[in-house]
Amino acid sequence: MTTTTVSPKKLKMDADWRQFRLRRINEAPYRHTWLLLFWPLFGMLFGFVERFYVVQTYHPMYCPLDDMIPFQELFLIPYLFWFLFLGGTVVFLFFYDTEAFRRMMYFTIFTYSVTIAVYFLFPTCQELRPLSFARDNILTRFMAAFYAFDTNTNVCPSLHVIGSVVAMLGGLHCKWLQSRGWKIFFVVSAVLISISTVFLKQHSLLDVLWALPLCLAGWLLVYGRRKKS
Repeated sequence: MTTTTVSPKKLKMDADWRQFRLRRINEAPYRHTWLLLFWPLFGMLFGFVERFYVVQTYHPMYCPLDDMIPFQELFLIPYLFWFLFLGGTVVFLFFYDTEAFRRMMYFTIFTYSVTIAVYFLFPTCQELRPLSFARDNILTRFMAAFYAFDTNTNVCPSLHVIGSVVAMLGGLHCKWLQSRGWKIFFVVSAVLISISTVFLKQHSLLDVLWALPLCLAGWLLVYGRRKKS
């Protein structure tokens, strides 16, 4: 009796990028490149609403549970990991799983577009940041500098939470990342990043909670539909 062993799939790109030329961008293997244009477009809109959009009144986001959540600077680690988590997932899927990249970007375009529209139509802020820190260390010093740079406006729904869900869903639907370890990594990372926003007093709990139904709507539109056979 003989047994057949199945060797693991070798990681490989979906397209031969050595053959890419700008004139070929509309060809099937490279057409998804156009979706990357959303990121600078959103960045410009977000920068405008943050720095130049004139707002008469901001609506403070607050609930009593916010007072029960202590400031904890250790959550700066997952908070900053968000940038690598989201950016790394975007780059990996762009090269190695075109279909997962497209779906992730459709989810991003929907949720981020709704969010920026909310920022224009219903400007929000939060007034939860501590005036001083109980501990003096490199993390609290970083947060003090970060508070001075980052505005406390346009907080609901939380882009940190939505971006975490973007990366999580992208990873969970990637054909190369289907092992239990990778799935646990993406879920745990998204959860830790999301709760870090309230422990660092960057967001009210309301900002997190309002991000969830928006993500659910995006999931239903992009991931909830059955693929056509």
